[in-house]
Amino acid sequence: MFFNTVLVVLTDLAARFLGSAIFRKHFHLVLSVLVMFGPALSFWVSQHSVFAKKTHFLYRIFLRSGWGWTCIFVGSFVFLLSFSIRRSISLSIRHLSRLGVAGGLWVGFCKLLDLLENTTGSCYERLLNSPEVTNGQPLLVLREGASKSECLRAGMLWRGYEVSEDVFLLCLCCLLLAEEIAVFGPYLKLGGFSGGPLRILFLFCVLLLWLWIFLLLCLLAYFPQFPTQLLGGALGCLSWRGLYQSWYRMGPSWYCPGRPGQGLLNTKTNGAASEDKLNHNQCN
Repeated sequence: MFFNTVLVVLTDLAARFLGSAIFRKHFHLVLSVLVMFGPALSFWVSQHSVFAKKTHFLYRIFLRSGWGWTCIFVGSFVFLLSFSIRRSISLSIRHLSRLGVAGGLWVGFCKLLDLLENTTGSCYERLLNSPEVTNGQPLLVLREGASKSECLRAGMLWRGYEVSEDVFLLCLCCLLLAEEIAVFGPYLKLGGFSGGPLRILFLFCVLLLWLWIFLLLCLLAYFPQFPTQLLGGALGCLSWRGLYQSWYRMGPSWYCPGRPGQGLLNTKTNGAASEDKLNHNQCN
């Protein structure tokens, strides 16, 4: 009984905060500020910290499989919420399709970014035994004709025009999480059924959101790479704006899955007004 009370209090507070107009209107701005000025934290953090090693378990377990973790928790929450309201598999699949669209967009951009790096990059060999060094670094000799895979397989260095895929993924996942779980607040206000499993999934999604923000700060502070991280963050924000702030606002149809909560929050009295309020909070 005690744990259930704690769960209800925590999820109610989180749902109220994530569903508020202030959070919905300004979260993407806060994320943009973090990406822009986060590398300045490198002047204050210690390079001897456990987070300064890319072998840390948070990077290995969560960052490398970031999209998988996001799909598991957000997909479970979206499916359980939509199915518990309408009992419609087709409606639940329509809402889940937003994750498929975002996943396809992420994979497509990763392919394009990899192609860009391969096209604009060159292979360099380190001259470790050379007495001539620049700023304490060994000289690099250009090796023409080698592809990126061949270059890295030979233990050489590949340098090209790149965009941080990690920052791109984290920004996209943060904005996607914020959009998908924000409907829980209006749902609770309508008196919707909120059993333990649904609240636990919602709480896991909230924790995952804060974990992605923490890992984003770690990357910016311990592994600053300007302007590649800035470009990755900009690409993530543009992807979110193109999907949730543009395409999904066209309404559900055969070519558009619609906004989160659309068709779900109008099942009770004053539900349509609540859905309009949620849509208004998504603007700007």
